[in-house]
Amino acid sequence: MRFLFILLLIFTAETAAEIPITYQSSGTDIMLHGEPYKSGTLYKANNSKQTLHIATLDWPPYIGDKLCNKGWVYQFAVSLLNSQGYSVHIEFLPWARAVRNVELGKADILMPEYFIEDTAPSDYVLGKTRSDLLGLSNSFKGGEIAFLKRKHEADRFSGNLKSLKGQRIGVVRGYQNTPEFDAMMDNNEFQIMHSVDDLQLVQLLVAKRVDLIIGDPTVLKFSVQYSSLSHSQKQFLLNSIEEESIPLQNNPLYFAISKLSHNWLGVLEDINKGLYKFNNSGETQRLIDSLNSECGY
Repeated sequence: MRFLFILLLIFTAETAAEIPITYQSSGTDIMLHGEPYKSGTLYKANNSKQTLHIATLDWPPYIGDKLCNKGWVYQFAVSLLNSQGYSVHIEFLPWARAVRNVELGKADILMPEYFIEDTAPSDYVLGKTRSDLLGLSNSFKGGEIAFLKRKHEADRFSGNLKSLKGQRIGVVRGYQNTPEFDAMMDNNEFQIMHSVDDLQLVQLLVAKRVDLIIGDPTVLKFSVQYSSLSHSQKQFLLNSIEEESIPLQNNPLYFAISKLSHNWLGVLEDINKGLYKFNNSGETQRLIDSLNSECGY
């Protein structure tokens, strides 16, 4: 029995250490294995240019530490950077902390990020905008941004954000949403209540502490299903919310590179090269389809 227990410990350690990622380059399968490194996972590249430290978040179904295969954005980011000759140290953090670490140069890359307006202020460096601190890559596939309300309540959003002036709106701290909404929020035109993550955002809405919440509906609903809540609690939350009739916009995703990172302009150029190649070869969609097939999404 003790021998079996030791084998189980070894198997568990190896399973935790090795998170395999496979991508295709010029028709050849490239397989990567992760190993524990500091508070994250390291994927080594042959003849590595440098090791890039990515700060990310639990944002299912796109990416998540306990998500099946860690989500397609995780696989995509590691594969893309490896294809450009970089080793990758990837770490999951609360979003506000991830943003802070990259803006202060304690990590190299923040992802997945929404578009950052030139005027968006940094919460962590006084007198600086976020674009002063971060360089944004070209875009990759994202999702919809919309308002969610309590089920059976009347719509509040007319299609014009001015219709929501003075409304209580829940927002995840540190998230970008849409340029117009973010600008109005920074101008205090809404009553904003911040949450630490998407699950708490849904809970604020159902508890009637806000009138609406804003975000990617797929992420908000998946965050409930992905949580440690009981089945009945999950069903209660999901049955209590619905999208407003009019969505805001479709938001692509980006890599945001710290301008304090070594050779950040070179890294940005390489990421954009990788995005172009993955898009043109169909590798981005292949990774999405492969993960969806394996995980049943």
